[in-house]
Formats: sequence, C-alpha cells, structure tokens
Amino acid sequence: MNAKKRSAHTHASRDPQKFGHWDDGLDLTEARPELKNLTERLHFDLKEGMIWLGTQRMLLLQKEWFADLREELCTLLGHQQARGLLTRLGYAAGCRDATVALDLYGPNASRDLIFTGGRLHALHGMVAPMPLMIDIDPNGGHLHAEFIWKNSIEGQSHVDRHSIGTDSVCWMEVGYASGFITTCLGTPVLVREIECRARGHACCRGIARFAHEWEDAEEDMKFMTALPRIAPRETPATSARHEEERPADATGGYGQAGTRGSSVIGRSAAFNAVLHQVNQVADTNATVLLLGESGVGKSAFAREVHLSSRRADFPFIEVNCAAMPESLLESELFGVEKGAYTGASASRPGRFEAAEGGTLFLDEIGTLSLSAQGKLLRVLQSGEFERLGSSRSLRANVRLVTATNEDLEGAVKAGRFRLDLYYRLNVFPIHVPPLRERKEDLPALISHFTAIYEQRHTRQVAGLTPRAYRALLVHDWPGNIRELENILERAVILCPKGEPIDISHLFSSNHSPKGKGLQWLSELGTLIGGENDNEQSTNGQDGNWAKEALEGQSETLDGMERRLIEAAIEAADNNVARAAKRLGVTRARLDYRLKKWREEDSRL
Repeated sequence: MNAKKRSAHTHASRDPQKFGHWDDGLDLTEARPELKNLTERLHFDLKEGMIWLGTQRMLLLQKEWFADLREELCTLLGHQQARGLLTRLGYAAGCRDATVALDLYGPNASRDLIFTGGRLHALHGMVAPMPLMIDIDPNGGHLHAEFIWKNSIEGQSHVDRHSIGTDSVCWMEVGYASGFITTCLGTPVLVREIECRARGHACCRGIARFAHEWEDAEEDMKFMTALPRIAPRETPATSARHEEERPADATGGYGQAGTRGSSVIGRSAAFNAVLHQVNQVADTNATVLLLGESGVGKSAFAREVHLSSRRADFPFIEVNCAAMPESLLESELFGVEKGAYTGASASRPGRFEAAEGGTLFLDEIGTLSLSAQGKLLRVLQSGEFERLGSSRSLRANVRLVTATNEDLEGAVKAGRFRLDLYYRLNVFPIHVPPLRERKEDLPALISHFTAIYEQRHTRQVAGLTPRAYRALLVHDWPGNIRELENILERAVILCPKGEPIDISHLFSSNHSPKGKGLQWLSELGTLIGGENDNEQSTNGQDGNWAKEALEGQSETLDGMERRLIEAAIEAADNNVARAAKRLGVTRARLDYRLKKWREEDSRL
C-alpha cells in the first residue's frame, strides 16, 4: 500500500460517525475479560521442565535470543523472505491461541474474544496491546479495530540494532493478530501496522479489518497463511462452508496419522519416536513385539502397524491370550474340524484363517503355556498349521504382531518362556513408554477422550477448570492411558451439563493428587504453588495465611469469614452469584450473610 492510501485509511479510521464509538486510550488492564481467566491457565512444571498455557506447551526465551534469531533470518533469507516466515509463524501462533479464547467464551462473544487476544499476546511477552476502538458486525461483514502496541519486542529489537528506518517491522505481531481474529471470527482478517517505532513513531499502531474491506489486501494476504499443520478453529458460521475443503484424513493438529488415518494420538518426543519405529517396520512382513506397561496403548500401536502396512485393506484380528483358556487356545487360533471332539458339530476356521492376508495381533503373549508356545513356534517357522482334528496343512499368509507387559527375557531365564520362540518374536521390538514419561500427550488425549465420552453418554461439558487440568498434569498415571480413559469417562458423567469438569469430578477425596512441583501465576504475577500445593486453599497458596492471621491475636472467626467473603465479591466484580460459586456456597446463604452484616452495620 502506498503512503497516500495508508494516510487515507488512517484519517478514515478516526471518523466516529463511520466506525462507531471511539474509545480513546481504553486500557486493556481495565477491560474484560479478567486477566485471571488466562493467568490461572498458565502452569509451570519445573520438575518436568515444562510450561503450559491451557493445553499448549510454552517456551520462555530471552529477548536478545529472539533478536539474534530475527537478525540471522534477515541475513540468511533476505528482508522479504524473513518477513514472510516470521509473519506466518505469528499467524500460526495466533490460530493456536484463538482456541484458548474460544474455549473460554465461545464463538459469539466477538469483543471478549478480541480483548482476550490482546491479553494472550501480552502474556507471551511480545507486546502490550491497548485497544483504541472496536466496531464489529460479523453478520454484516464489517470489522474495524484499532489498537496501539506498547513495548513491541520486534520494534524495540530493530531500533536497538538498526536505529530508525522506513519500514514497519512488527511482523510477528501483525501475523499473530491476523491469525487470532481470523480463527475467532471464521472470516479472513488482515491487520496492518500503520505506525511503528522502527519508523520513528512514538508507538506502534495497527488496524484490523476483514480482508475484503481493504482495497489491496492481496499485497499482505500472501503472508497470512497458517503453516500446513495448523487447522483454523471452526465456528458454527463457517463449519459448513469449510466442510468440503477439509482433508478426509485430517487429525486436528494432535494425532500423527499413518497412511490411512491414525489409530494413535500424541505429539511428545517419546510418542513420535515410537511412531517412527512403527513407520519403519510397517511396510515389511517382519514380526513386531510391542513392549510396555499395562494400559500404555500397545493394541492401538498394533493397529497402527496394520493401518500403515500394505495389508491395511485386509482383516486385523486381535486375540487376548490371557483371556483364552488353554483348552480352547488351539481351536481358537487354528480352527477345528467337524467331529474333532464331542460337541464339534461343524467345522470352524480359527483366528489365523480369519486374518488371512492381514494382521493377527496376539496380546499378553507372555501368558501362553509352554504347549501353546510350541504350536505357535511351528507356525512362525514353517508358515503352516492344521485345524484341530485335521491332517491337512494350511498356509498362513498373516503378519504377526505380539505384545506383553512382562519381561520376556526374565521369563526365558525362569523357564516360563521358550527361548526359540522369543527369538522369533523379538525380530523388531518396540517399547511404548508409560504416560508419565510423555506428559506432552495429555492435552491431545484429554481432548480426544472427553469428546468420545460426551458423544457416548450424550453429555456436554465446557472443558476443564484450571485446577482440574493441573491435577491431571501432576498425576503419575500408574494405570497409564487406560486410567485416563476411566477418569475422564467418570468425570463426563458426573459433571453437570454445560459446566467445566472440576477436580471433584476426576478424583475422589481419598485419591486426589497432591501438588508435586506444579506452579502457576498469582494475580500479582508471582509464581505460587509447588511442593506444598493445596488446591483447596482459598488464596491459592499453602494455607499460611490462617496462621499469620492468628498471630495478630485480634482476628476472630467471624472477622475472617467476612474478609474472605468481601474478597470473593471483589474478585467477582460484585457479582454475588459468582462469588458464591467460588466459595462453594449457595447464593441464598451468601445473601443471608450480607444482609446480616448490613443490619449490624446500620445499628452501629
């Protein structure tokens, strides 16, 4: 856009009759929504070296590190290429953060969503947005939002190293704001920086409009494209329009898909290491041995081996060896001929025949008896078997995948497992790590299972409360993914319709996990919680406030109750219903207390 056009847009933006009410200098810290709604979703797990914002893992970086990276990109790629890359990265980050805002307020609270975007942007430490005006009519296809960016890390870094220039340089901020608002509103939005500290202005200033409202949007829209793995959040207004454009095998940004759609979900390094091994062996005919604790998802990875193989169009047959009596094992696996034993009134194929051309998955392989192990070994060695009661050999065109949570080497030494069979099964072993070693997979798994049980039990929940999410993060998960499924299913059933899942829906009082190093931000911006974290503490700390109050020897129980209620009402912006909910009492009970105190004060 040339200077004349930019000037025209700038003057037009200050016409209150054209764009609605002008809120000059509106302070974001005084605007809705409450900052606490976001800061309580920021968790610091120093024990595991992780920072979380809702379901997203975050990274704390030095300003100079970012400035060095930006400088290197400009040098290596050139100005335009670096601008495009950083703008797209910002756009992708805005798309992700928009999902946090949509979970909080839903797609219809347009103004709250835009304010939340500013708060999230500030929470990243990139910039402090100060909205000047917002005029929005999504149904009428009109948007005009104007804001100031204070303390832009990009603008400041550029000035520190290059002094004043002629170009606006807040590329990531522009991309972030465009991606955030686009995802929230479901319509392409373009943000342009019309003033910048790098150009000598007192502060950076931007304008957001729907892309079609700019005369020459194509000039900048080429940079407003999310990275391929980022799927924009659907809203009711846009889901139907985008349905035809969505790839058939989309995984929503969480699952890592095989060639024909994925049966496993995760995004941690440990998960991807397992998936890499699966992809390496899938297109071969090698026998695969899956190792790991009970409940880690070995059967899901076995299915992933099948789905990623050339046998994916043929059957996948799963057999739990531990659940099969030894007397029936041979007939179940290899089939039976009519008259083979009393009651065998008809011939019946076994699991090897049922899996013809496909994959046979034998779970809990370590529980097989020595007799059954010998029969299985023959099939692996010769590829042939006979039905029970038959002398005719059949060929087995089957890929074998096995799994166990036992130490097979130890079982071999103890004489409980055949060494020759162990060598046949251990061609390509894959160890699936426990859930406690892949905490980064929790957000995807929580979202996946919650959606499943909402549909299965026809329930609707509004996500998880911050303290419920913290409880899931600090839990050690001895039962792994199977335990997570159980807990979330119960929580979906117990949670009232339309409300978020709380810690009481997840765990009983006897099994509620204690804090193990997870910390979060207080309203003052300091870290609280940690080793002595007690979620039931009213002020979020360790309960020492009660001891400190008693040390003064002037505090009474009635006085402490009154101070606590007054603090809750103040935190809830004088909303008595919200204050009562936060304190865990009914509104009627809280109204009674307030009325009683007013009467006492009037008598005094």
